[in-house]
Amino acid sequence: MNIQIRSAKPEDAQFLAWVILASGRAHVQRGIWEVILAGTEKECLTFLEQLSMTKTPHLFHHTCFIVAEVDGHLVAALGGYDPKVLGYPALRQAVVEVSQEMGFSGLDEGAIRRSEKVLCCIPDEVEGAWVIDSVATVPEFRRRGIVSKLLDKILDKGREQGFRRAQINMYIGNIPAQRAYEKHGFEVVDEKRHPDFEAEIGSPGMVRFLRDLPPPNRPLYSSYF
Repeated sequence: MNIQIRSAKPEDAQFLAWVILASGRAHVQRGIWEVILAGTEKECLTFLEQLSMTKTPHLFHHTCFIVAEVDGHLVAALGGYDPKVLGYPALRQAVVEVSQEMGFSGLDEGAIRRSEKVLCCIPDEVEGAWVIDSVATVPEFRRRGIVSKLLDKILDKGREQGFRRAQINMYIGNIPAQRAYEKHGFEVVDEKRHPDFEAEIGSPGMVRFLRDLPPPNRPLYSSYF
């Protein structure tokens, strides 16, 4: 299998929209974006495609992603970002931008209430950590080591930018993802649970993982406990 990994491009926006939606679903059937937007799958994908191409860079912008191709076909992707620059304040600005482009003023009161029910379990960003997000592979290419290669690459990218720790979050109960992250040196730090989140998503909450990012040629070590 010929796997090529590269930075995402604007023309990958449609695939990235699927990645963002699929990673939000993970092992459940209704992800965070579907709860917040309360639209059809097509409507959610349209919104996310536009979100990946905004003028404002943010954690779901195409410039944060790397993608994997097999024989020229996109099969997987994930994102990595500096939360101080591209975190949730930047995302909120981008959501306003997309909303205006799509012809509505912004998320209505219903969307805000739905957001509160799911965002309550989003783990806090660890100071100085490179954050990995939106990990997804098309079904027929799962369990072939593609995500492992993407993780190696995105961790290298964070290390090159001077980060010495990396963070990744997932839904409680997503065992395959947990095994993949632990294989790459991540360890569970803590979790957030809330009954509203479980009622909307189907998972009790979210887990936060951390690992060190030692400079090249230095062994992995733990210093955050």
